[in-house]
Amino acid sequence: MKAGAVLSVLCLVFPACYTTCQEVKVRPGQNATLECRGSSDLMISVVQWRKPDLKPDSYVFFYRKPHSYENYQHESFKGRVDLREPSMKDGDASVILRNVSISDTGTYECEIITSNTRSGERDVKEFKHSINLTVTDADGGDEAAGDKEGGGKVEVRAAVSVSAGLLISIIIVTAIVALINYRRHKSCWISSS
Repeated sequence: MKAGAVLSVLCLVFPACYTTCQEVKVRPGQNATLECRGSSDLMISVVQWRKPDLKPDSYVFFYRKPHSYENYQHESFKGRVDLREPSMKDGDASVILRNVSISDTGTYECEIITSNTRSGERDVKEFKHSINLTVTDADGGDEAAGDKEGGGKVEVRAAVSVSAGLLISIIIVTAIVALINYRRHKSCWISSS
């Protein structure tokens, strides 16, 4: 069994071992859609879009029910970021970053806080998502091309977030347990014969 297959099986068994990471590539002056989606059956209370290299109290976009707050935005994003779906229908907290420039290149993080008040109890859940935005004026053909309205070509890949040491430890422990069980059963088979 190949290592990639083993890793895929482990990620199915332990779903917390991976997160999605989206790659978005656009050219300067275009719009970039930064996708983020929470649960479609829960009410969105808070949406926070951050860029880690900004000050901790600055946001790319900030929403707290019932509206967004531009005064929490970093100066470079004011007037350039809007929700793609203003009603956030079906948990869509994606934003459109307008008129991108090379300085917008970087990692963006979306955090959605939802609540379920239908059951009578307050049930809060968080959804986190990371996006790598690349703004380049290099001629990359169709791959780098976005569009003025739509937001660039999107490539989604699984980013493994489990350390290699943990993965190797799980494999080693499993192999040792299997070997011990084999030896016990083998000695039982030999002595009963």
